[in-house]
Amino acid sequence: MSKLNHDFSGWATKYNIKCTDGRTILPGAFEHMDGEIVPLVWQHGHTAVSNVLGHALFEHREKGLYMFGFLNNSESGTHAKSAVENGDLKSLSIWANNLVEKSKRVAHGMIREASLVLSGANPGAMIDFVAIQHDDGRVMESADEAIIHSGEDLELPSEPDDEDKEVVLEHKGVVIHASRTVAEVFKTLNEEQKTIFYIMASELIPGGKSDMKQSGMTGNESPDQEGETMTMKKNVFDKKKDAVAKEGLLAHVSFAEIQKTAVELGSLKAAILQHATTYGIGSDRANLELLFPDARNVTKEPTWISRRMEWVSTVLGQTKHTPFSRIKSLHADITADEARARGYITGNLKVEEVFPILRRVTTPTTIYKKQKLDRDDIIDITDFNVVAWLKAEMRVMLDEELARAILVNDGRDPITEIDDHINTENIRPIWGDAAVYVHYEQVAVDRTDDDLIDDMITARIEYRGSGNPVCFVAPTQLNAWLLLKDNDGRRMYKTVAELAAELRVKAIIEVPAMEGLNRTPDAIQYNLRAIVVNLNDYVVGADKGGEINFFDDFDIDYNQYKYLLETRCSGALTVPKSAIVLEQANA
Repeated sequence: MSKLNHDFSGWATKYNIKCTDGRTILPGAFEHMDGEIVPLVWQHGHTAVSNVLGHALFEHREKGLYMFGFLNNSESGTHAKSAVENGDLKSLSIWANNLVEKSKRVAHGMIREASLVLSGANPGAMIDFVAIQHDDGRVMESADEAIIHSGEDLELPSEPDDEDKEVVLEHKGVVIHASRTVAEVFKTLNEEQKTIFYIMASELIPGGKSDMKQSGMTGNESPDQEGETMTMKKNVFDKKKDAVAKEGLLAHVSFAEIQKTAVELGSLKAAILQHATTYGIGSDRANLELLFPDARNVTKEPTWISRRMEWVSTVLGQTKHTPFSRIKSLHADITADEARARGYITGNLKVEEVFPILRRVTTPTTIYKKQKLDRDDIIDITDFNVVAWLKAEMRVMLDEELARAILVNDGRDPITEIDDHINTENIRPIWGDAAVYVHYEQVAVDRTDDDLIDDMITARIEYRGSGNPVCFVAPTQLNAWLLLKDNDGRRMYKTVAELAAELRVKAIIEVPAMEGLNRTPDAIQYNLRAIVVNLNDYVVGADKGGEINFFDDFDIDYNQYKYLLETRCSGALTVPKSAIVLEQANA
């Protein structure tokens, strides 16, 4: 089919432009449609034959799929022809199926029809040329159309043989002298682009806008107004590169230099600033920076810089909780020889069994977090809910402190930091608890990391706790064990699960709070290496009202909201020998 008799043409779709439905057509996706003819309909109407306005012929191009529209002589086709001629319709759209797409990126599909639409999904799908004949034989360009460049350069056709030949362009009373090449391009411009052309031409006429006023155009009036003849004495498209740079216009070659600099600097903003004075974008760089958008948060709320806290939920979740805060433990030690059964010889005195009764009572203490915010700040912070954000921080930190106190104590000096110290008589830490409840495996300073695994396995026979315990270790100690190699240089334990099976524990939990801890019983300093325990043997008790509660109050004198998160509880191991602590002497 010949393309010469088409009524209009334009881009059916352009590649690498995001459509309103979120899809992006990849380059070459519709290359196979080159030369294909499909129905041309109105607004993708498939239910009535009256919606068929004609047909479309496709031509594949580098930038996308171009189409030539042929409108029929039906009532709807004639109406559409009139609307296109008048510039009322300018958007194109396509309907395709059998799509091959991934993540909204279309790589292939079959186009079944093209449509004239009020507003297309692809921003580049626009009519850019109308060739409908009037009764007087004139060719009428679209009255209000736009050429969508989509970042590509506008290529102007040229005729070298007639390059110096002058023609006269006349538009509603305004006469402009230009080359034949410009005249041909001029016919493809819409009204907005023509207006810009007139303004550029007026700047080249002696007297500038004053001459425009004398010719009937003020620069603020519509180009439709009639006026006297205006002659352009220079070809605006004949400016040399140096003149363009001098007058502050950014030519394509200049922008290519900026792009090259942007690649070298890694920033388009820095490249534009570097070339600002050269290309006349602005000599005042401080003012130019006003054009760039403000920085935006990548997250809705400020993110916390905190320690790793995955272990906290394990500690608090696996401990046993009771509805009373005063915990009492009673134990009878029948491991001594005095508690053993005895043989009897006739006539001898029978000796009574002797064993001690052990008793321990643990009472509650209060642990809290307190914060305050000015009411003015709460009102002024509109990007996120600062109160909810602050409450979350308070709960996270309270949970971490309680879990730490249960496992190894809070690390504060009970003498110098007595006001903040969590009393170890109320929350009894496993590391440092009485030998009745904890077996301390204390090894020499020269034991290697491989030896420590053997020591852990050896100490396992002393465990009297419930079920299968968990091993808590500092990250550096866990890494040291995982890096162990055999004589052939292969990893001895490829995964944490393999190491846990070797140690006869259910799981291994990293605890950053255990890093670098040591204590000095009997004048010898020992470094903490690992804690093996089933936390079901550790009881946390809180009376009604002593569980974690949140309180807030408003101070009318200082216009402040005050927040308090606190709990009153106790905690202690209740099963003898229910934990194993591995310690190594410090050199």
